[in-house]
Amino acid sequence: MRSRFTLYPIAAALVVLLGGCAVGPTYQRPLTPEVGSYKEAEGWVPAAPADALERGPWWSLFGDPVLDQLAARVEVSNQNVAAAVAGYAQARALVREQRASLFPAVTLGSGATRSGSDGSSSTSTNTAGGTGGRTSNNYQLSIGGSWEPDVWGRLGRAVEGASAGAQASAADLASARLSAQGELAINYFSLRQLDAQKGLLEDTLTGYRRALEIAQNRYNAGIVGKTDVLQAQTQLANAQADDAGLGRQRAQLEHAIAVLVGEAPGNFSLARAAWKPSVPEVPVGVPSTLLQRRPDIAAAERRVAAANEQIGIAKSAYYPKLSLSASYGLGASRVADLFSASSMAWSLGLSAAQVLFNAGATSARVDGSEAAHAQTVARYRQTVLAAFQDVEDQLAATRVLLRQQELRRQASASADQVEQQVLNRYRSGLVGYTEVISAQATALSARRALVQAMADRQTTAVALIQSLGGGWQAEPSP
Repeated sequence: MRSRFTLYPIAAALVVLLGGCAVGPTYQRPLTPEVGSYKEAEGWVPAAPADALERGPWWSLFGDPVLDQLAARVEVSNQNVAAAVAGYAQARALVREQRASLFPAVTLGSGATRSGSDGSSSTSTNTAGGTGGRTSNNYQLSIGGSWEPDVWGRLGRAVEGASAGAQASAADLASARLSAQGELAINYFSLRQLDAQKGLLEDTLTGYRRALEIAQNRYNAGIVGKTDVLQAQTQLANAQADDAGLGRQRAQLEHAIAVLVGEAPGNFSLARAAWKPSVPEVPVGVPSTLLQRRPDIAAAERRVAAANEQIGIAKSAYYPKLSLSASYGLGASRVADLFSASSMAWSLGLSAAQVLFNAGATSARVDGSEAAHAQTVARYRQTVLAAFQDVEDQLAATRVLLRQQELRRQASASADQVEQQVLNRYRSGLVGYTEVISAQATALSARRALVQAMADRQTTAVALIQSLGGGWQAEPSP
């Protein structure tokens, strides 16, 4: 009897020793294209992805208190962000579930049965000495445990894969938050740009009404024909129609902002306010610390790690599956006898199972997991390439738009002077009203182009911040 009991510690020790025989490839971060510097900005260098840094309220760099309040509401009320938060919580729960498989499972069971037979049975007797039915009771109480030792690393790899999936989910959450905040900022700046456009048109409408009045007075005095009055009326009506169109666009942007902050559009409104077309300066060198913080890169890399663990899980099916079990139970026909020594029963078990033939299903699963890993590697590298492209695009746009804004400013100033000079000449009767209309249209177009250029610089700054994975805090210049 002693040799039987010594068998189980020996088997358990063997299982523990075999626990270091994990199968499958060791994870290594995939190589990505080498980029020495950014073409569109000297002094910028790339860095490896590592999404663990805090971004901070990057929208505060634009110095708009209304935007600050709206961005804070996105954090708690945007439903896409809320869905990503729930997805991250689900991924963390999966990690805990997979980690629990590394430990033994203990179960407690109990039961009671009552059975009997009728009087036709030849073996059944009743207590009175004649033939009759017989009944019996049986009560059980047991406790048992089972454990699957992680001999080939399958369970450990499942935990690591779930952990990588949770980290990818955390990066997805950061990506959803950054996307919602960026969309909010772009919509908000577009709305403020429309407010500026409406203010510009209102001033222009005042000038057009004054021009119509001049044309009407000159027509009443018999100096010009009815054509000048009709042309002035046409120009005024077209400008009023443009102003109404801006109102429609502003309403749509206001509705979009309402949804982003988690409110019904009917319950949300933004009053007109002065536009602050400020654009934060980008400190040279920030990609070395900020490109690594792009959440989409971090998520793609973590999914590569999860796919790598799936290869080891698939390969572990080539090896035997071991399990240990133990139970201790009590059984008796009466509850009073249930805890007596004679009713005790126990068992210990060690089992192993090996698949001998499954028509290549295991190798197919291994090949499939390796192909899935290759797919995630390709997607990771494509994400890195797209990140480089995003940064280059926004840097080029930032440089060009700065130059465009200065040229638009010069063009607007010149067009304003031409408009005033032509209007003065019309009052003096030196030119026809057609030249007035042309000069006014050119001036209005130049003003609106300048406002658009200023707005484009702001939205491009937001896009650059998004392409870098979040905001930055530049150190003050000496």
